[in-house]
Amino acid sequence: MQRAYTGIWPVAPTPFHEDGRIDTDGMKRVLDCLIDQGADGICILANFSEQFLLSDEERETLAKLSVEHIAGRVPVIVTISHYATRIAVERARFAKALGADIVMMMPPYHGALLKGTAEQTFEQFAAVGEVGIPIMVQDAPLSGVELPVPLLVRMAEEIDMVKLFKIECPRAANKIRDLIAAGGDVIEAPFDGEEAITLLADLDAGATGSMTSGMIVDQIKPVITQHLAGQIDAATEAYGRVAMAINHENRQCGWQSCKAAMVEGGVIASEACRHPIKPLHPAIRARLLDLLAPLDPLVLRWGK
Repeated sequence: MQRAYTGIWPVAPTPFHEDGRIDTDGMKRVLDCLIDQGADGICILANFSEQFLLSDEERETLAKLSVEHIAGRVPVIVTISHYATRIAVERARFAKALGADIVMMMPPYHGALLKGTAEQTFEQFAAVGEVGIPIMVQDAPLSGVELPVPLLVRMAEEIDMVKLFKIECPRAANKIRDLIAAGGDVIEAPFDGEEAITLLADLDAGATGSMTSGMIVDQIKPVITQHLAGQIDAATEAYGRVAMAINHENRQCGWQSCKAAMVEGGVIASEACRHPIKPLHPAIRARLLDLLAPLDPLVLRWGK
């Protein structure tokens, strides 16, 4: 079937000044750079946006800035995850009122031990669904909450707004394949994440899109477009070209890789992260840039 949501939907990093203040002008440049790289949609306030280092007031400021600055050029996903259902609902209402297109949320959790049950998870997503904005379910290891396929399918069948799924659990391809087989047409967007480190297998399993970092959107996008067009050999070759950089990002750098690349390319002025996050080790950063240089990604020349 032809699914409604496809392509590459990167997570936008949150740039900070060296003193820890949010760089609002830099945020606008980040969004423009992602769009120029060919992003099909953009997600803000996600884990790779350092949402866990932001105050509620800063979240609202960034959401408003991002939706207004993108101005309909691509769809916007606003992450709204919270352990408290009431707060998740309030965040969804705020995002909808701003004009966001989609909200993304993990199941309710807090720390290592406070985890919502399957029924509590369903109830929270159902409550957010009442707001009337499409929901992307984020199935991420960070939450520590298991989201079995039958629960995901039930959510898609019984909650009108649950339409999109970001699957980034271990062996994501198996889960994506099972989700599509069990859910059929109600699974409108089977996406993967994890910086696209499992992208090729996930596309083979039926994924139609990926939520990567914002580092090399223009280099990863051909893998998706070629695979969806049935050009499997070309997609495989394109993936092989970027696989080492993706591996280094996923295993060594995390969200800091995108910031480092954007500093090198003049997109933002600082790759600072807030304490307690430490800067990238100089050797890790240097290896990242060595891996990126042969790819000639737009991010390394966008601001020069």
